[in-house]
Amino acid sequence: MKQLTEELKRLLFPERTVLVGYRGSVAHEMYVPNTDPNSIDDVDLMGVYMAPKEFYIGLGRGYKKYNKGRERFVGKYDVVNYEFRRFVNLLIKSNPNVMSMLWLKDNHYIQRSTYGKLLIENRDLFSSKKAYQSFIGYASGQLHKMEHYSTEGYMGEKRKALVDKFGYDTKNAAHCIRLLRMGMEFLLTGELFVARSDAKRLLEIKLGK
Repeated sequence: MKQLTEELKRLLFPERTVLVGYRGSVAHEMYVPNTDPNSIDDVDLMGVYMAPKEFYIGLGRGYKKYNKGRERFVGKYDVVNYEFRRFVNLLIKSNPNVMSMLWLKDNHYIQRSTYGKLLIENRDLFSSKKAYQSFIGYASGQLHKMEHYSTEGYMGEKRKALVDKFGYDTKNAAHCIRLLRMGMEFLLTGELFVARSDAKRLLEIKLGK
């Protein structure tokens, strides 16, 4: 996976960004390039940024503005950016998607500033039994989407074809299995294995094999 140009970084991420990494299929070693006829993947990225200092000092004006992730789509890139404090709050809740950002392979990080490195170096501080319910909840959500899919809007033609062929959303099925396995591994070992050693099998599930 090629690194991003500085121009593209400025387009995708806010000022004062402290951490950027791949998420989704790239991070899980399951990415199928769009040149492949079987590809149903975007390139998913996540960034963590600092809000202006006025947000942290005073009476908290602008809280709603920074309380949610900012998602944007640029070409093949699907990017979500979180304000630093919001990101930490999600870590405390053991959000699987956000936790994964602290457990990436080195070559899956695009930017790590001092504050980003501090988060990674102290990732064990966010290990919690809450992970059990969180991973179960997210896996259940994927199971529901798998069975109650919608082919409108977000779903590309290739993915629609898989749904029509198999009668369920195979991509959500792969997400469900992956989340359950990652959750069990984390509870047993205290480590989150984002880059999947079972990527081949998960990719087969994703493609309906």
